[in-house]
Amino acid sequence: MTKLRIRDAARYLGVSDDTVRRLIEHGTFSRISDDSGRSVVDGRELAVHAKARGEQLGDPSGVRSSARNRFVGIVTDLVVDGVMAQVELQCGPHRVVSLMSAEAVRDLGLELGSVAVASVKATMVTVETPAPSEER
Repeated sequence: MTKLRIRDAARYLGVSDDTVRRLIEHGTFSRISDDSGRSVVDGRELAVHAKARGEQLGDPSGVRSSARNRFVGIVTDLVVDGVMAQVELQCGPHRVVSLMSAEAVRDLGLELGSVAVASVKATMVTVETPAPSEER
């Protein structure tokens, strides 16, 4: 079983350590300890909780798409230079950057503060894990 320290669980959920402690007190997470006696959170319980509360902003586009990785956010930076543009979205805790044509930016009416959806469909996605703590 993957065990995560309270501070790490809080960081992954985007909440404070105290919030995770309250979730333990209210029974959302089991009260368990690691080999050193520190309170930790079961990684599976954290995953279930994160997925349940992972609903993002509602998708305003109204389109149906085969892409399952759709991130609704706010345009926070926009650099249009000649024929190309860089668009930055803040999608919840995630920053998503897209390079597109300046024409596409104009066609979409993108500007700072616009609501937009970043759709990602890739055939190759790299997944990495941290090194075990004894190797760090």
